[in-house]
Amino acid sequence: MSGGLLVAGTTSDAGKSVVTAGICRWLVRQGVKVAPFKAQNMSLNSFVTREGAEIGRAQAMQAQACRIEPTALMNPVLLKPGGERSSQVVLLGRPVGEMSARGYHGGRQQKLLGTVLDCLTELRGTYDAVICEGAGSPAEINLRRTDIVNMGIARNARLPVLVVGDIDRGGVFASFFGTIALLSPEDQALVAGFLVNKFRGDVSLLEPGLDMLRDLTGRRTYGVLPFRHGLGIDEEDGLRVSLRGTVRESTVAPPVGEDVLRVAVCAIPLMSNFTDVDALAAEPGVVVRFVDRPEELADADLVVVPGTRGTVRALQWLRERGLADALVRRATDGRPVLGICGGFQILGEHIEDEVESRAGAVPGLGVLPVRVRFAREKTLTRPVGEALGERVEGYEIHHGVAEVTGGEPFLDGCRVGRTWGTHWHGALESDAFRRAFLREVAAAAGRRFTPAPDTSFAALREEQLDRLGDLIEQHADTDALWRLIESGAPQGLPFIPPGAPA
Repeated sequence: MSGGLLVAGTTSDAGKSVVTAGICRWLVRQGVKVAPFKAQNMSLNSFVTREGAEIGRAQAMQAQACRIEPTALMNPVLLKPGGERSSQVVLLGRPVGEMSARGYHGGRQQKLLGTVLDCLTELRGTYDAVICEGAGSPAEINLRRTDIVNMGIARNARLPVLVVGDIDRGGVFASFFGTIALLSPEDQALVAGFLVNKFRGDVSLLEPGLDMLRDLTGRRTYGVLPFRHGLGIDEEDGLRVSLRGTVRESTVAPPVGEDVLRVAVCAIPLMSNFTDVDALAAEPGVVVRFVDRPEELADADLVVVPGTRGTVRALQWLRERGLADALVRRATDGRPVLGICGGFQILGEHIEDEVESRAGAVPGLGVLPVRVRFAREKTLTRPVGEALGERVEGYEIHHGVAEVTGGEPFLDGCRVGRTWGTHWHGALESDAFRRAFLREVAAAAGRRFTPAPDTSFAALREEQLDRLGDLIEQHADTDALWRLIESGAPQGLPFIPPGAPA
């Protein structure tokens, strides 16, 4: 059996995804054949693999860190929230139905454990090492019985566990100790130690605390990663624009032209794949912000209506907020609007939905000559085409089937005047197309903005992943980390009371 590691966290957003990606990039630079794995992911940001399977975008980016193609094996269970209490369950890349949180944790989740372990076993039989990412915290004692992503997978696969804590939030020592102390003796035996994330200042001031933590728990700290602006991979459920952080918070070339270009993204409910606008934010001189009021559209040169897991709900929200009327006025006045996936459907004339919202017939905004009917079968494809004279690659994830009855063709959608609509996610990552699109937007907005001629979104991603690999290589004990991956958790780790409740 090959080496493995589970990267757990004291909380959600402690840095598990970026640490996993960083370890993957560090390993692959050492010549190790490595793959990522997350048994169960809850996210509205997803990706389509080449075989047409839907997985979390974080795992797709971790696969890129490993320099391999992502597959459904790397994220066998994906939960896509459709409201406060229910999610679509995607199993091995295909939706298998909607389920409430109570129904999922009440029995369905445990039944998926065999599938999850089979996927992990197949990966471990193919790669030298598999770096697994947990979810939330391993000390969710109310969910431990049905857990298949934290200690449940670690126990069954005999994986050593590294617990990541975000010291920038404060309370990291209490979080580390409390995480251990709420685990059963069998689970504690697999928790090898800790990794501190986002530390600011002089590490020597932290070392006495790390020594005390080791005395208290019998476990070492494998590294202290410094705080770095703009680090991150595609978000799971946050509202950050990952590469925008890189551009805004580091030294970047000024705009090539005389003006900046302002992009407003409607922050609609159940917003999905908002990472589409990362490629815009990566352009020098493009300012991207999320908005939820009509007056915030006034000075925007481009308004983007992004994807959503609730098209009808998002449409209602836009109407309640007054944003729907503002979007119609923009389109009528010839001011640029781009609708992507659910946003494209919203801009159409008519929606027939007996699948997602079960709302039946609903009028759209009527900006584009499109009629949408929701099908039970989900479209999952990786299309390639041409628009604005440039080659474009993208991916599609949607139940809505669009019937385009007019306008000019645009990426299997359509264009009317300066309003564009498409089901294609990721199209703006095609550099030449993005530049051509921004030139059209700038001309329509009357801005003296010029896209940079050499911005490569793929190169920016690679640079981001290399920075994560550098953090691990420079600030973690990589020799000890490799021994952990190769040999498992140290023997004889002490039990920290009280342990998990009976």
